[in-house]
Amino acid sequence: MSGSNNKKIGIVDYGVGNLYSLRKALREFIDDVVIVENTEEINRLDALVLPGVGSFEAGMEGIKARGLEGEIKKFAEKGKPILGICLGAQLLLSKGYEFGEFRGLDIISGKVVKFPGLKMGIKIPHIGWNKITLSNSTKPEGDILNSIGKDPYVYFVHSYILEPIDKKAILTTTIYGGYQFCSTVQKGNVYGFQFHPEKSGQVGLRIIKNFVNLVKAL
Repeated sequence: MSGSNNKKIGIVDYGVGNLYSLRKALREFIDDVVIVENTEEINRLDALVLPGVGSFEAGMEGIKARGLEGEIKKFAEKGKPILGICLGAQLLLSKGYEFGEFRGLDIISGKVVKFPGLKMGIKIPHIGWNKITLSNSTKPEGDILNSIGKDPYVYFVHSYILEPIDKKAILTTTIYGGYQFCSTVQKGNVYGFQFHPEKSGQVGLRIIKNFVNLVKAL
């Protein structure tokens, strides 16, 4: 475990997801990792992590119920780092279309939609290990994907996919059932991973370490 460098990272508790395995992974690289669920706590943080497993609607309702929607947006506007994982990544976009149409945080312009028609026999949700490939058209700002090797395998559990309007925001893509989708999205210091770094072995830990290093460098 490294020294905290006086930086504090908060994992947002909005009622979905396993926060504690993620906190354990972060604490491999920084001491001061806290679970937060109110606006006062967010104002004292240097970076935010939005975890989550579940529906888009439930995620946004959890955020709104705790009065966190505006604070998370302000956090992004200040240029502070945010890391969204799985549902947390989806909530960063403008709208989600899971069981209806729901407004997201709109930090990254785009929408979250169900996988389109896949090859016969391919099951949804997409569960398991799959590789991520760096987008040819995009160079990451910062080193969030530094030292992870070429086309590494990471762990996915999802039925819906990220569709950012600005294709330059796509850092990595993944192919499932013959369909290529966005698996990592970025806008400034805001990153969204459709996969679970905390469940992705050494590659995932390296990505988490890279995020912590970005926070420490600010």
